[in-house]
Amino acid sequence: MPPPKLPANPWWTPESHADRRPFLAGRGRIRDAARSWFTGQGFTEVECGALQVSPGNEAHLHAFATDRLADDGSSSRLYLHTSPEFASKKLLAAGETKIFDYARVYRNRESGPLHAPEFTMLEWYRAGEPYEAVMADCVELCRLAIRETGRSVLEWRGSLCYPNAEPERLTLIDAFALHAQIDLEATLDKRDTLARAAEVVGIRVADDDSWSDIFSRILVRHIEPKLGQGKLTLLCEYPTEEAALARPLDRDPRFAERFELYACGVELANGFGELTDASEQRRRFDAEMDVKQAAYGERYPLDEDFLAALAHMPDASGVALGFDRLVMLATGARRIEDVLWTPA
Repeated sequence: MPPPKLPANPWWTPESHADRRPFLAGRGRIRDAARSWFTGQGFTEVECGALQVSPGNEAHLHAFATDRLADDGSSSRLYLHTSPEFASKKLLAAGETKIFDYARVYRNRESGPLHAPEFTMLEWYRAGEPYEAVMADCVELCRLAIRETGRSVLEWRGSLCYPNAEPERLTLIDAFALHAQIDLEATLDKRDTLARAAEVVGIRVADDDSWSDIFSRILVRHIEPKLGQGKLTLLCEYPTEEAALARPLDRDPRFAERFELYACGVELANGFGELTDASEQRRRFDAEMDVKQAAYGERYPLDEDFLAALAHMPDASGVALGFDRLVMLATGARRIEDVLWTPA
């Protein structure tokens, strides 16, 4: 078999590295400034292990697997985590109250200008604080990023976002009404109603598409590109079935304390008011793995240690921010490889 064909201009050539070097320098400044900001806020930096019993239990995330060999030669399956979430929440159960992690995370089946199989997730948690607190953290980190690069905007493919402007906060109900002219509330648990609304706005629906499939397609096609234009958008109050790790809203349990941060139409962060009900979490994970089994013919195990820890975990809010994406937009880079020191 012939050796694989190398890229025409690999990242390690002096010319390619020289082109990327300013973005990488910006990455270092943002990283150091964010670390100082967290420690100044009383956070403790942690380092969660990448090898886990379960990589995460979201239906459409795909993990890298490996086998751990014991001294007797027996093996057990482990996964590279897709997020440090499970380990971080165990640390909250252990008594930590404000933690952050520059975590190396791994996701299979992901590539493109905004995706890499190995990337950095900046994840943090505040025990005893509402999810509005980590929303505010996200906004401050975007402002910090442009200060460190000497720019005034986040930029992606011609779109501009000014983090110093007052951010926009939209619920999913508001966003569907504003950007897709769909009454989302009227379609909850009504797959055919949502399907008809999707077809009106030009989205093809297959017979085997679920409510969640149709919801996601509308979100990606008609809503996400319009978010974070000119100013940051905090998209919040997701339907509970689309927020597997978030607690329901007190005033309306059909929706959950989940938000995503957008700039220039790009998702930068995903945060929750954290669910701590272990039995409800198990139910949601089982449902997610049923979807994964049906769609991809596989399922990941549940981390029983994590579910046990939830009984001891305090109320908390947490968020995962794609650090590489923030660096991209803050430095004006064109693709994620430009801000990775050694891209795969």
